[in-house]
Amino acid sequence: MVGRARVRLWSLHPQYLDRQGLTACWREALLAQAVLAGRTKGYRHHPQLVRFRAHAQPLAAVGAYLSAVADEATTRGYRYDRGRILVPPAADVPTGAPIAVTEGQLDHEWTHLMTKLSVRSPDRARELAGVAVPLPHPLFVVEPGPVADWEVVTR
Repeated sequence: MVGRARVRLWSLHPQYLDRQGLTACWREALLAQAVLAGRTKGYRHHPQLVRFRAHAQPLAAVGAYLSAVADEATTRGYRYDRGRILVPPAADVPTGAPIAVTEGQLDHEWTHLMTKLSVRSPDRARELAGVAVPLPHPLFVVEPGPVADWEVVTR
């Protein structure tokens, strides 16, 4: 990838993200949607897309992901354009099974998020300091296991 940009499709519930993180998550999920829809040539091989591609309905899955991010934005009084979601969730159109995420992956992402927040949004980091077990994004179901194979882990 070019420069320092790295797509982060959080497995964590969007409620934990600060304003900047929520906006970045929305934009990056829109990029993922464009990749899955064949609308862009960039990021086609991004490792975080593996779990969406493995889903029976990749565009519906990313639509559900985006909808949950938009729901969090609405809760905070922000307006994200839901019209940009290509396959929004609907009661009569199931998105299929949730996507599995491991406890190790959630732990890794939690540490990564808290590190970011401690620098960028220290007040938010303090608010979240008491969270012992973070919730996953509503699209994901937690199962035992280590950090995902697709995750880029830096020391």
